[in-house]
Amino acid sequence: MHYDPCQVYQPEADTYLLLDAARAEVKPGDRVLEVGTGSGLIAAELTKVAPTMATDINPHAALCAREAGVGIVRCNLFDAIRGKFDIVLFNPPYLPTEPHERIDDWLEYALDGGKTGRETIERFASGVSRVLAEGGRILLLVSSLTGPEEIRELFARHGYIAEVIREERVEEEILYVLRILIR
Repeated sequence: MHYDPCQVYQPEADTYLLLDAARAEVKPGDRVLEVGTGSGLIAAELTKVAPTMATDINPHAALCAREAGVGIVRCNLFDAIRGKFDIVLFNPPYLPTEPHERIDDWLEYALDGGKTGRETIERFASGVSRVLAEGGRILLLVSSLTGPEEIRELFARHGYIAEVIREERVEEEILYVLRILIR
């Protein structure tokens, strides 16, 4: 089976901002998990520095990432992952989306953040501790459209502290990379 590139989130400004932050954060010996890898660009680059694996729910993205040389598990977030990782990266679907705006295809999984833009981020925050090693770090890309302060509060409720380590204005929004640590 070949993947349909139209069904895979292709690298954009958010991808490159998260990659830049990850390159500065990942050290040799870190165990790295990229959740929702899409094209696999970030995971493929980080594999050059540290052992890296990835997940994606989209079968087209999983095939694309595999072709890029990424070790990938097709699953929702990290449901099928059993190990612990020093760094967990995630460029989640963060666009606020009303039900009538849904496009009902595989690419939607990369874009549709639900009504607030935070639905997938909320599921991620509530479960990431299961795959995060002691002293581990999370790098999360979010948008001004998603409410960065609400996301910081969400993670605080789960026992984390979050700080902005990168930001970039892109058209009508500001993209942020948060470094999130266990409090």
